[in-house]
Amino acid sequence: MDTKLTLKLDKQVIDKAKAYASSQKRSLSRLIESYLKTLIDTEDAFSQDNIKISPFVKSMQTGVKIPVDLDYKKAYGDHLAEKYK
Repeated sequence: MDTKLTLKLDKQVIDKAKAYASSQKRSLSRLIESYLKTLIDTEDAFSQDNIKISPFVKSMQTGVKIPVDLDYKKAYGDHLAEKYK
């Protein structure tokens, strides 16, 4: 069910948003509704620790376990020192 909402925004922002919505062949109302849904869905995903990882990112796993207390700056410095000995 659609309900009317009144917002007060800067006129320049409204004009640019209308132009953008028109270029996307969508109404400004639908554009704002889509944006708000995205915000809500993102909040729900983070609050439930239900973050979806794309298959591409999953494919990048190496299986290497990194210690929690790793000092990466020292490790990188040691690596460079060894490399340029």
